[in-house]
Order: sequence, then structure tokens, then C-alpha cells
Amino acid sequence: MPVTELNHYLMRANNLERTKDFYVKVLGFEVMRRPEFPFPGYWLGVDGKIQVHLAQAGVPNSALYYLGSPRNAARNNSGVIDHIAFLATDPGGFVERFRKLGIKVRPRSLPEAELFQLFLKDPDGLTIELNFFGVVKADPGWGGEDYSKMPRANGRARARRAGRKATPRRAARGARR
Repeated sequence: MPVTELNHYLMRANNLERTKDFYVKVLGFEVMRRPEFPFPGYWLGVDGKIQVHLAQAGVPNSALYYLGSPRNAARNNSGVIDHIAFLATDPGGFVERFRKLGIKVRPRSLPEAELFQLFLKDPDGLTIELNFFGVVKADPGWGGEDYSKMPRANGRARARRAGRKATPRRAARGARR
């Protein structure tokens, strides 16, 4: 009886329409049919699968509707969440889109895991991470930092062992240590 996948996360938005427009126009989500909950909001997804549930912050009876975050979490940055990550494709397309829209991004790569990432803020200050696996060498035009060249937080040697290729799973395990 294991958990099988992440279904969605709910975020209380300060400005529901502005936040919905960001996820749709900037990240490419689709507005999906949503049940008639007693509070305003949207379900957003990709290929018919919900991933983001947006709800309006500051509505009457919010303590009754929103069970997972303190009262002022929507106004005080992102509450208890540091960031939300999505898998994505076409990193060059996203970099170009963000440049055209004037959206500030922070690119990063981890070559040994064939991982390129883009970090950006949504209109409510929540950090969004886009993960692009299979990127052996990031295009220099994308910019960014290389995790493998950053100082280690605890002085440990790099997790990669001789003769073993780093995989996304191994990289994720190493990041949790």
C-alpha cells in the first residue's frame, strides 16, 4: 500500500488571477476542470493530470478550508515550503521564453547527474525549480552555476565513486545526506 506519486500541491495565492496567469502563460500549465469547492481557485495540470491547486488567500473561513499552512503563510513568502520542482523538457526553449518575458532565473547544472535546472519565483514568492534530465553539457548561452564546482557544506568528498557513473537517483540520495 505505498504512495505512488505526487498528485498536487495547494498554494494560497495573494492574487489568484495573476498567479494562475503565471503558471499558464509562463510555465505552460493548462486550466483543468475543478469541483465546486466552497472557495475560489483553479486546478492546473499537464496532459490531463493535476499538479497545482491554486486557492485565493484571505477568504472568510480559510481555517476551515486550508488545513496545511498557518494563517499568514501566503503573505509571508512561501510559508513552510522552500520550493516546488517539476520535470520539464526543452531547457533552451524555457530559457528563451523567460528572457523574452523578463523573468529572472537562476540556472544550475550537475553534469555528473546529467541534470540542468532553472529556478525562478512565482508571483507569490514561491521558488519554482524546473528539472531537465539528460543534459550532458548545458549550453553556455543558458548561463548558470555548476554544482560540482561549489564548496561542500560539510567538507565531505564528492559522492561519486571511482568507476560508478552518477545517476539522478544516486545524486538525489547524496543530496539528502
